[in-house]
This record gives sequence, structure tokens and C-alpha cells, in this order.
Amino acid sequence: MKSATVFEIKRFAIHDGDGIRTTVFFKGCPLKCVWCHNPEGISSKAELGYYAHKCKNCGACVKACPNECHRLDDGIHTFEREKCIACGKCESVCHGSALKLYGKEMTVDELEEILVEDKMFYDESGGGITLSGGECLMESEFCKELLKRMKESGIHTAVDTSGFVSEKAIDTVFPYTDIFLYDIKAFDSETHKKATGFSNEIILKNLRYIDKKGGKVEIRIPYVPEYNSGEIEKIAAFLSELKCVSGLRVLAYHNYAASKYAALEKTNTLPLVLPTDDEIEKAKEIFKNVGIRVI
Repeated sequence: MKSATVFEIKRFAIHDGDGIRTTVFFKGCPLKCVWCHNPEGISSKAELGYYAHKCKNCGACVKACPNECHRLDDGIHTFEREKCIACGKCESVCHGSALKLYGKEMTVDELEEILVEDKMFYDESGGGITLSGGECLMESEFCKELLKRMKESGIHTAVDTSGFVSEKAIDTVFPYTDIFLYDIKAFDSETHKKATGFSNEIILKNLRYIDKKGGKVEIRIPYVPEYNSGEIEKIAAFLSELKCVSGLRVLAYHNYAASKYAALEKTNTLPLVLPTDDEIEKAKEIFKNVGIRVI
């Protein structure tokens, strides 16, 4: 049976769609957003995070590692990432939770068993399951089968996507998706390229396509000063012409993910400037003024 690489399963999530939900985060993302708060989801491969400040220098990982990635020299732990095969054996023996394996191969059967456990909470709260990432639609066929199983069990489904995928990927999951949680990071193509490394032509085209197909969409706007703060009026004008938009969230950028970048030895691209409460409220008003429901 086909498997996909999952880096987190978040139960009792309340920000990934309506009600109480379980969110499945898939590894692999085609975009390179400077403000990415899930750097562990960028690569499609499993990775080991090493949180040095939590290390107790106990040496348990040294004994467990089959590739001698971990060393203890004069009581100080060092990790040689280039040797790591992300087997997870060191994580299982770490006494300080300093080692975190991001990425586990899982089948549809394995995920289904976990997701249906909280159906009672979904039903009582108007919640369900959400597929996220990374970019979950890089695994569209896998997602289709999982979403289909959820619908057969009477569970509400949401797909959290950047929209930077093929039209075929949208078609694949569309019949089994109750709502798309859809990121719009900018309207201007060059601004989008500066923030993510790519043009937004495909993203806007796919949103129009979902609108034409009669889908339901919750728009998500990550508000990042000096990157897309000047895009709000243009985004609002574009969205006001679509019928599929059921609501919109303005998400204030934060830089809480800095420790993840360090743990994964990735270059920290997080912008320094954070939005003010006043900026967020003004952005919300712009969307309200064109008739969009702000959540």
C-alpha cells in the first residue's frame, strides 16, 4: 500500500477549520516562503531536529545510533547531520527531548485508524479532519484515498493548500473535500516571487478554477510587514469577485519558528518586523468593506 511522509498529527486543533479537528501535516513544499513557520515541512524527506539547549549530554543517543552520527567528547554532545539516515532510534532514547524526528512513512490505513478516533469530538463541535503541510497536494492521490475514507465515515474534510499545485491535483481531491483552506500571500506576481521564490500565476488560476467548479474556500492571508502589507487592497478586490469564498482569516506573522531552523541547521529567513495589532485590524476592515466575512 502506498505511503506518504507525515511530520505531525495534531489532535484537538482549533485553527485549521471549523470546530475541533485533527490536522495531518505532510512533508514537502514547492514554495520557499521567507516567513515559513514549518521549516520541517519544506523537504519531502525525513529529518532529525537537534535542540541543543535541551540536551543532557547523557550519551544515550551515541549508543543507539547505527551510523555514529552522535558523539560525546569531554561530556559535550555533537551531531554530524551528514551521516544521519533519520531512522529515529536516537529520538526514542533521548532523555531530554532534544532530538525530534520530523517525518514518518504512514499508510492510509494507519492514518484512518488515528483520525476516526475523535469522531465524537468532530460531530459535537462541527469539526473534522484537515490535511496540511508542507503542501499536502503534492501527494494528491494519497490524499484522495484518505479523504474518501473520511467521507465514508461521515467526517468533515478540509484541505489546507498553497494552491501552488497542478489543476489535476485539485480535481483529484475535489469530490471529497468539503472546504479548501487557501493561502493568498500576494496579488502582485513580483511581490509573491520576492516572498516565496515563485510567481503566483498558478495559485490565482487554481482559485478561479475552484470557484468555477463550485467549491467552498476559506481564504488565509499571512500578514507580513515589508512583504505583503501593501497587497491587502489588491487581494480584497480580487477576492470580492469570487463566489467560493465563505470567509477569510488574517494571520499575523510571528517568528516563533526560529528554534526549528536552528535545530534543522537551515538558514533562518524569518523577517524581523512583526505586525502590530492596529495593522491587523486595518487589514480586516479592508476585507469587510468589500463584503468578505472575516473570521
